[in-house]
Amino acid sequence: MGACSKLVAGIMAMSAMGAGVAADLDFQKSGVTKDNLPVMAAQIKSRLTFPLAWTPQVKDLAAWQKAGRAKLWETTLHAPDKTPFDMQVLDEVDRGSYVARKVIFNLTADSRVTGLLLVPKGKGPFPAAIMYHDHGSKFDIGKEKWIATWNDDARLESSKGWAKRFFTERFPGDELAKRGYVVFAHDALGWGDRGTLTYDMQQALAANFANMGSSLAGLMAQEDARGAEFLASLPEVNKKQVAAVGFSMGAFRAWQAAALTDAVTATVAVNWMGTAEGLMVPGNNQLRGGSAWQMTHPGLMRFLDYPDVASLAAPKPMLIYAGEKDTLFPLESVNAAFGKMSKVWGAWKAADKFESKVWAGGHVFEAEQQDYAYNWLDRQFGIRR
Repeated sequence: MGACSKLVAGIMAMSAMGAGVAADLDFQKSGVTKDNLPVMAAQIKSRLTFPLAWTPQVKDLAAWQKAGRAKLWETTLHAPDKTPFDMQVLDEVDRGSYVARKVIFNLTADSRVTGLLLVPKGKGPFPAAIMYHDHGSKFDIGKEKWIATWNDDARLESSKGWAKRFFTERFPGDELAKRGYVVFAHDALGWGDRGTLTYDMQQALAANFANMGSSLAGLMAQEDARGAEFLASLPEVNKKQVAAVGFSMGAFRAWQAAALTDAVTATVAVNWMGTAEGLMVPGNNQLRGGSAWQMTHPGLMRFLDYPDVASLAAPKPMLIYAGEKDTLFPLESVNAAFGKMSKVWGAWKAADKFESKVWAGGHVFEAEQQDYAYNWLDRQFGIRR
């Protein structure tokens, strides 16, 4: 074969080899799904073993709890704050059996904020509840979602609309005050007097916190622990009877605060619980981002799942709700989380202090549910009516 023929034959052989290799190549042709998940989500989730979660092998429950709380604080990128609260009363109105006050106080060393405080008349100290507001993509009101405001017609009308939509036209904080509880609510960053956020602004706000070596979700966690500690510090309050009550994102805030601080002695969490596996699925609201930034601690899922965090509150009493028709929290995921939590209370020999309840409805906290929760709180605090 001549030199020219050999050259042609070599080129043809190389072309055939290249074609074969190209045909056999398998590579990632897209990286992100339509649900905003990375295509390797299943592999990532398979590596989430939650090594700090309770297991039957845990022998020293107090040590397990201490380690879990320390890791939770670590992932918030914040720390407990001991700044004096220095409360001042701005205004007060009489509501019959209780008084409503607008107050200002040092929520942290960085933030002096307003709050709404309801105090029963008579001789205390009284049982108390800090009420953590929801997200709802509604930022003009925060604390006013729970407690009826005054001298602010626009906010009052807005909160009445919210109450009609979710709370059977009640203000749940005022209902609890009528029962003789001190009730307190403050705004999370971006809501009410500390707003006003928009849904799209949340991502930039969270990124800006990260770029300052901080965390938006961590700030909320720190502030919520501080809010409970502020309430427990008031002379009108029985420090052994301080409940954390929350709806939706507020439920997340409630069980998280109970895990972070001993100031919370009981918890009512309405419609926010599930496993990471069950919530990070196509079609779930969790995958949209937005509100998820308020509840996402960097690296937490490498150590603890959502029910594991809530279980750090054991053996303190906890009542936790879900809605059978709540599309935000798939029932299979909810029940898996509830089952995991109940075992922790059982390990503490406090199974009677944990109650999970699935209601027939959706993402609401209606009058019947409120009454059940408040009666449950009375029982935990030994209050007879």
